[in-house]
Amino acid sequence: MTYKIVSKYIKKVNFEIKDTEAFLKLSENIKKYKINLDIKSTQIKNQLLEINVILKLNKENGDTLAEISHATLIELVQSNIEKEALKEIILVKVPTKVYGEIRKLFINLFELSGYKDIKIEENVDFKKLYRLKKN
Repeated sequence: MTYKIVSKYIKKVNFEIKDTEAFLKLSENIKKYKINLDIKSTQIKNQLLEINVILKLNKENGDTLAEISHATLIELVQSNIEKEALKEIILVKVPTKVYGEIRKLFINLFELSGYKDIKIEENVDFKKLYRLKKN
């Protein structure tokens, strides 16, 4: 193994329902909103990286309605990892491992707020997304 997960935590949660009208409007239109995923990484120390997988629910106009940023700290066990292998760890392996947790948190946030119709893909093929972005 070229890396190990040191820690995982929720870095940011952004979710706000301004008033009853906003709640009702969201209930009517929730199926029109789009789910977006983003992955960002930061080097903390020499062999320590923070990988943020960000799940967002966006309105049709692009405004973000809800967002969860889930951070995973990983330690690189090997010091001479090839650039391509490191990209795959950051963009495929770690997101694949933590996606289920993020999805569950996101759905729970909506369900506890009174929304039962939030649909998020149960599985995401991060390897396929990586290959598409690479090409």
